[in-house]
This record gives sequence, C-alpha cells and structure tokens, in this order.
Amino acid sequence: MKEQKNNDFIIVSDGSCDLPDTIVQEKQIQVVPFYVSFDGNTYLKEKKELDVNAFYERLVEDPNLFPSTALPSVNDYIEVFETALQAGKGIICATITSKFSGSYNSAMVAKNTCLEKYPNAKIAVIDSMVNTGVQGLFVLELVRMKENGLSFDEIVKKAEKIKKTGRIFFTVGSLDYLRHGGRIGKLIGLVGSTLKIKPIIVLKEGEIFSEGLAFTRKKSFLKATSLAQEYFTKNKQNPDEYQFITGYGYDKEEADNFQKKIQELFHREDVLQIHIGATIGVHTGPHPIGLGFIKKYEYC
Repeated sequence: MKEQKNNDFIIVSDGSCDLPDTIVQEKQIQVVPFYVSFDGNTYLKEKKELDVNAFYERLVEDPNLFPSTALPSVNDYIEVFETALQAGKGIICATITSKFSGSYNSAMVAKNTCLEKYPNAKIAVIDSMVNTGVQGLFVLELVRMKENGLSFDEIVKKAEKIKKTGRIFFTVGSLDYLRHGGRIGKLIGLVGSTLKIKPIIVLKEGEIFSEGLAFTRKKSFLKATSLAQEYFTKNKQNPDEYQFITGYGYDKEEADNFQKKIQELFHREDVLQIHIGATIGVHTGPHPIGLGFIKKYEYC
C-alpha cells in the first residue's frame, strides 16, 4: 500500500445515485451497482448487465411483472475500496438512505474489514438520507468540495449538514408497485386499492410520506411542484442556494416537458435531468416523475 495523503481520496456511491454515465466518468466517481431480478433467481448488475431503458420497456410490456432488487454485497464494496487503498487513496462513500436498503450496512462492514488490513486508511461511509437523483446531487456536492480544495475531514463534516436538506417530490403512474413492494401502508393506508389515484410523495429525513392525492396525472404534477415551492416559502429558503434535479422513468417526452416547467418555475437553466434507475423503478413502476433538490455546500 502506498503512503496515503490527506487530500488524495476517491468518491464512491452505490447505484441508487442514478447519475448519467457521462458525469460519472467525467467526475471519476466509483459506482457500486445494485442487482435486479425479474424472476427472483437470476440477478443482474444494474447498468453493467441490465440497461435501464430495457428494464422499463419490460415493465410496460408486462404490467404483471414485479421485479426485485438486491443490495451491493460487502465484497462488491471491498473490491472498490481495496483498489483505492492499494493506490494510497482514501475513500468517501455515500449510500442510499438506510431506511430503504442495507447498502449502508454493506459499505460499513466493507470499511471495517478493510481497516483491519489497512489500519491507517481514511474511509468515511455516509448515509445520504436520500436516493435516486438527489443522492446524485449529494454525491456531486462531495465532488465539488473536493475540486474546490476542501480536505477529507472538512468534506465529511459538511456532508452531514448537506444531507439533511435533501427533498424529493414525485408521483407515480400506479400504486401497484408501491403496494407490491410493501410501502403502500405508510403512504395510502386509508385509500381503497381499486381507486385510480395518483399519490404525491415526498422523501425527507430518509423516509417517504404521502403529501396528498390527485385523480389525474396532470394534477399530480401540479401538486408536486406546488409542494416544492411551498417548501422554500414555509422554510424561508432561497432556491438559488440549492441544486435541482428532475427524474423520470419510461416516458422521455413527458420528462422533457416537465423539465422545462421546472426550469421556468424556479428560473433555473442548470436543472439536471436524470433517468431514475431500476433500483428505485422496481418500487415506482415505469412512470415515476418528480423533482428534487439539495442545498449547496457553501450555504450549509
């Protein structure tokens, strides 16, 4: 193992971050993928063995198909961690909210295992308290801090403040996938399962909550965006101090129209559009759409 320098470290995330491959490569982010299965037996690494577009196409073609996911293994993390440690680099790893997955636990076991072999290594594993595109924004804030010269310890300290500011407001095309994934009770416990409703869902503090219902897709969009606006008003926050994303599943045309509306609404041209991956798509079905944001590190 080479001698480790204080500011020589890599940024790692599990596959829930849903960052485009171009950004992952440009920013040299190491991504540890989740696994997806359509039959409960054969599991494929998301993006590496299973294309996200193909995933959504299968859901659209077969409405009775309910795939499942498996989290990255301890060995998956160790493989990435050891490569960095052998090169004398530290590691800052961000995972999906621990309320959704055991990915954080896998990364922590990998960290502790690696520290037995490399006792002087600097490894930080952070529960991002978010998922999908807002986890991606969180990871990009880690990258920005590194690019701007903040030290390993400064970044880890700032990250704990940043992650609490993440919010996602979204809707889905059907309740079936949420119901099948066991998340329906918390969200729509009082609503009959036969109603063709569109839930408006918010992710905050690591968990998802229902923020209302709509009877049409259009009204669900309006409600989600309205709730996002209300967040800034009620909490006396400045949207200019936040990074924004929009996310979608199967329908790119619908996503592009939604993207334009969010850009106009918040007077921002730098809203990142992400394709929600299969890790989250197994719970949302093929038609999730929404927006999210997280505070820039300078304002935390």
